[in-house]
Order: sequence, then structure tokens, then C-alpha cells
Amino acid sequence: MLDYTAIQLLLADESENLLGFSSPKISKDRLHIPSPNHIETIFSKSDRSESVIKNLKRLTGTGRLADTGYLSIFPVDQGIEHSAGASFAKNPDYFDPENIVSFALEAGCNAVASTLGVLGIVSKKYAEKIPFILKLNHNDFLRYPNDYDQAMFASVQQAVDMGAVGVGATIYFGSPESKRQIQEVSVAFAEAHRQGLFTVLWCYLRNNGFKVDGVDYHDAADLTGQANHLGVTLSADIIKQKLPMSDGGYPAINAKEKYGKYDERMYTELSSDHPIDLCRYQVTNCYMGRIPLINSGGESGNDDLRGAVRTAVINKRAGGSGLILGRKAFQKSRAEGIAIVNAVQDVYLCKEITAA
Repeated sequence: MLDYTAIQLLLADESENLLGFSSPKISKDRLHIPSPNHIETIFSKSDRSESVIKNLKRLTGTGRLADTGYLSIFPVDQGIEHSAGASFAKNPDYFDPENIVSFALEAGCNAVASTLGVLGIVSKKYAEKIPFILKLNHNDFLRYPNDYDQAMFASVQQAVDMGAVGVGATIYFGSPESKRQIQEVSVAFAEAHRQGLFTVLWCYLRNNGFKVDGVDYHDAADLTGQANHLGVTLSADIIKQKLPMSDGGYPAINAKEKYGKYDERMYTELSSDHPIDLCRYQVTNCYMGRIPLINSGGESGNDDLRGAVRTAVINKRAGGSGLILGRKAFQKSRAEGIAIVNAVQDVYLCKEITAA
């Protein structure tokens, strides 16, 4: 188990900047910081049914982070989203769905999120052992020429039938197809809540117009923050978002053409260029943390242990609720993948690391 000193060593020259940061633009006192009673405190006042709240409590009461208010979710839908061969060539064991689900269980995750086929084929063995989150829609990436659109692969009823506790979906906000996706996901999430399941929304941006003068603003805090705000408007119970790496998407796009609306105070009074401030702006757009924000782990690279721990530290100190980490774990040996997931969990278990 990583302790505070080990986390400091992993962060190396960023340690003081991330662990010592104490001057966020938005005070933590204005946020709903994750806590063991977060689900009861927030959702008991909402329109969510007792069945939804019960399933959210099962989620937060499972795994190494049980009863902390934080989440560690293992997601594997890349066999569709990025193609199976490209995703699993580094570790072909994950062509077998049981290895996906058993990994999440062994790693002490709160839940496993995957496809209808992956979860369905092992549901009778595992649905009672670890919470299932069924991903309803996907971009299949086999269409030629390749494009980006989310199509429904599964129904809420199929999630209920397999024993899932929640459903997930992606919307490509900013894309021409987003209007239809918003309508489809709104209907699906309403049905999920009616059937007692909680909802997780992958709030991704997708439009070539978000690339300006060679700079990619798909992970800008201002644009992803607005995507989060749309996501919670759709009654998502958990928001999944990429960690922000930049800011200023609105001004950059507007320098070329009129787009959306923004206020300069977004960049001077509500955020800064500090990684924790950028992530806090995402949390702020999740109803000031009432709706949990989990950041994605991102693609696998050369130093995934440090990268995963860094993301977890930023998310936790920003007031976020955890990580949903897949490729950094399953594109490794099983032992190395579990070690990375456990290291992320250690950040959320470390009492010395708190919201800034």
C-alpha cells in the first residue's frame, strides 16, 4: 500500500505543486466534498427512488474504497470503441470477458463497467459479487470511413435482466449528432431510474472545430465543464470526464467564429492554469460536487503508475470522487495492472491528501 511518502516520491518534482496547493479560485467550503454519507446526504433529497439510492450505496459500499465516498471503477469497452485487436494485443487474455470482470473483483474496484456481451456472458457468476454497470451505447469504429457517433447496443431492460446496478452512456457533446444522442440518453436514463438503476454519463467532446491553430481544446476545462453541466442536467448520477489539460476553449474558437457564450471571469475568478483549479471547475459544473465527478485514466503510456497516481491526486484535491481507469491497467500484465489500480485507490485512502 502506498503511503503519503511513497506518493510524494512518485510525483517527484510535481509533488509540492500538487500536494501543497492551497489557494484554489473556488473554495472547498462551497463544494460538496465526497464523504461516507454523500449518497444519503445528497440523493435522499432528490427525485431518485429508494431503489436507485440502494444501488448507489451498493456501489459506494464495495471494494477497497467501500464507505469512503470515493470510487474506483474498471471500464472495458475499448474492444468496440478502439477495436478489440488494437486494445487487447498487449494482453490477449482480455479477449475473454471473465478476465475483465475477475480483474475488477481482484483489484478491489467498486464496479466493472462494460458491454452487453462482456457482462452478460458471465452475469450469473459475477453480478452478485461485484456491481455491474452496463454501457448502453458505443461508437463501433468499423464503419468506413471512420466517423464518431454513438449507437445504442443495449437496453435498460437487458441491464435489469443481467443484475446490473447501473447503466452508462456516452454523449459526444459538440458533435452534429449530439442532439439525437442527448434525446436517446435522456429517455434511457429516465427508464433506468424508473427501474431502480443509477446512471453514469461519459461527457465527451467531439468536433474538429475544437482544434484551433494546432491546439486541441477537447480537454479544455471550460468546454468539458459545460459538458458536465449538460450531463447533470440529464440526471446523470455520476459524471465521467477526461482530466482537463488546458483552458480557454471558448475564446480560442471565438477568435475564429462566434460560438457559445463565456465570461472572462471563468478564467480569472473561477479557475487558473493550475491542474487542481482546472479540475475543480469541472467539479463546480457537477452542481458543486453534488453529482460525483470521476476522471478517466487515459491511454496507456510509458509511466502509467505515476500518471495514474498524478490524476488521482488532482481529482481528489479538486473535490472529485474517483477514477475510472482501464487501459493503463488491462494493457499490462494482470499483476502490474492490479498494482496500478491499487495505487490509485491508495491515494483516496490516504488521509494526508485532502481537498485543496
